[in-house]
Amino acid sequence: MPRRLGDLEDAVMTRVWEWNRPVTVREVLEDLQKERSIAYTTVMTVLDNLHQKGWVRREAEGRAYRYEAVSTRAAYAAALMNEAWSASDNPAAALVAFFGMMSPEQRHALRDAVRMVQGDEPAEPAPAAPQAERAEPEAAAPAEAEEADAGEVPAAGSGDSGR
Repeated sequence: MPRRLGDLEDAVMTRVWEWNRPVTVREVLEDLQKERSIAYTTVMTVLDNLHQKGWVRREAEGRAYRYEAVSTRAAYAAALMNEAWSASDNPAAALVAFFGMMSPEQRHALRDAVRMVQGDEPAEPAPAAPQAERAEPEAAAPAEAEEADAGEVPAAGSGDSGR
């Protein structure tokens, strides 16, 4: 499972993801130096570490390497969410809590994503749909979680107060 990138690793990977092409240490260095003072060898070490962890692949070009992302930033974020969710002792409850933190727009995007994964066409919402979603924002997500594994979702008020 992927481990969360450190701040400098994330800053380097952000450039690699944004540029979406093979990059050199020098290119990343010059871009990072717009924000902070950093040494060439530090960027080279970070890219080498990212290569060893499997986040980037590299090809020799003369005496240097060009580095390219192995996966997208979206795939990285999804892997982190999956890792955090899998670490929960009650995954369904964790999802319900996560859904509760989402904005209405994020919940709408989640519903669209679920439709895509299930193979349904993402339908354009009827004009009244956004009002219904705002009136009952968590209704769809917890119900889906209960259907997936009814024994995992705690009853209202049961929580973890017994620990």
